[in-house]
Amino acid sequence: MLVDSHCHLDFPDFSDDLDGIVSRAAAAGVGRMVTISTRVRKLDQLIAIAERYDNVYCSVGTHPHNADEEDGVSADELIALTKHPKVVALGEAGLDYFYDNGSPEAQARGFRAHIAAARATGLPLVIHTREADEDCGRILEEEVAKGSFAAVLHCYTGGRELALKAISLGLYIGFTGILTFKKSEALRALAAELPADRILVETDSPYLAPGKFRGKRNEPAYVVEVAKVLAETCGVSLEEISRQTTENFFRLFSRVKA
Repeated sequence: MLVDSHCHLDFPDFSDDLDGIVSRAAAAGVGRMVTISTRVRKLDQLIAIAERYDNVYCSVGTHPHNADEEDGVSADELIALTKHPKVVALGEAGLDYFYDNGSPEAQARGFRAHIAAARATGLPLVIHTREADEDCGRILEEEVAKGSFAAVLHCYTGGRELALKAISLGLYIGFTGILTFKKSEALRALAAELPADRILVETDSPYLAPGKFRGKRNEPAYVVEVAKVLAETCGVSLEEISRQTTENFFRLFSRVKA
């Protein structure tokens, strides 16, 4: 079994095809999916999808692009919203300096609030970080010093230093279809270097379709293509990478039923 640890089933791209999306994922051997929140205020939409399908779960959080829009969402509010049994993670939250869609100050405030909620609940934080390695690493170190928390740096495209720092802090690294792109030699080299018990696979669908489906809408079934390339990169079989990443997923997302 494989798991898509990060998708966005509430996005309009999937609105007319949810049953098909979930069915094709199951047919491809994808046993669990986590649909990730980008706006706390739209959590009801994610919960409705998660309640509709036994093998779909969700998170609650504010994407850094929406940090100004939801500036001021407190750790206490996030904690209260995790009471629903289908909410299995916080986030995605973090820092994105590639786009100018959220002020760095609001992003940092939101990031720290989500970390506090993750620490308090024991649920993992899904971290979005892009072009912000130095600040992300600094915040992670400062926050871990206050008390440990579980987290994954999802859709990883950052540098080696931040990845190894995250691993040293007890966190996980998630890989998407970007791993399959021809230009991603450095990312594959990094993936091969990471501990096997700290890696996850994901799609981040509807975006970032793996090379085989480049240019098309991505979907959870395609996480198999990510796993194939990760297996080749790590010099193991697809069966082994499936077993390992799924085991890692259930260890991190401990509220999800195995």
